Amino acid sequence: MSINLLRYSTESGATGWGVVRGERVLPLPGEYPTPTQVLQEGTEVARGLLTESGDSGIELASVTPLNPLPGAKVNCQGTNYRAHMAETGVDPAQPFNLFFTKSTGSLTGARDDIVTPPHVRLLDYEIELGIVIGKAITGPVTVTAENLEDYVGAFVVANDVSARDVQLSQGQYYKGKSYRTFCPVGPYLCVPEPDEVRRWTDLRLSLAVNGETRQTALAGDMIFTPAQTLTEFSQLEDFAVGDLLLTGTPGGVAIHPPKRSVQCLAGLLPEATKWALFNRTQSRNPAYLAPGDIVTASIRTDDGVLDLGTQCNTVR
Repeated sequence: MSINLLRYSTESGATGWGVVRGERVLPLPGEYPTPTQVLQEGTEVARGLLTESGDSGIELASVTPLNPLPGAKVNCQGTNYRAHMAETGVDPAQPFNLFFTKSTGSLTGARDDIVTPPHVRLLDYEIELGIVIGKAITGPVTVTAENLEDYVGAFVVANDVSARDVQLSQGQYYKGKSYRTFCPVGPYLCVPEPDEVRRWTDLRLSLAVNGETRQTALAGDMIFTPAQTLTEFSQLEDFAVGDLLLTGTPGGVAIHPPKRSVQCLAGLLPEATKWALFNRTQSRNPAYLAPGDIVTASIRTDDGVLDLGTQCNTVR
């Protein structure tokens, strides 16, 4: 049975790792300063604690979840759901797997504020299934549906927050997606049993803004599977245990580019004029995030066997 590991702080300011049991958190003895250590050593300790009886531990409602992946490298996929490709004007017949990175500094906790830089006007959300690497990759590997369990240390909720006016009009994927607080993760590291890893297709992604559902889809709707992506990514990057792979977002984001005919006409304009027009028209779209908005995001199977928890982040 899967377990949920939680990095948390208490009202007194103490921090630690624990394992969730019902509405309580059982603190793990010892210190786990890195995700690698908690996945390699803390998981077995946590399973042992769950076998003990009694109502020990801390009330879950009394602690604050912290970023469970401090220092992790963040590798990402783009346009990995057809609905998202369609809404952003990408050809659904696109034959390649789109890769990019976010900064380690963008990682933040599941209850932390999303802080908008003063110059950003088009702030967007993207719920994504995060895969926390469970086995180091130091060279090209072939990952299959059968051995994927070897490489999955945990599942985690992630939000690939994006400044579209920086990402697109400046052509800056990395900068537009990497400002501090632009990658809420957690609350839990959901550590599945080996036979539960294959249920990644049953995980349902849901995101709402101020209670209005914006995104919902099954992870099984992905175009490129985690096994395919890790295989291809391994030709480019090393992965340490505890690093993070974001697997793309479903449809329902704020950005909606103009129709193809309008894009063709805009292509005749000078670059600066074209992007100024894009930013001006997009700024009239009320779906973009604004200060005070509350973004909730959750991932779980419909039967609740795998439950990665719920984020609740306020935009300021």
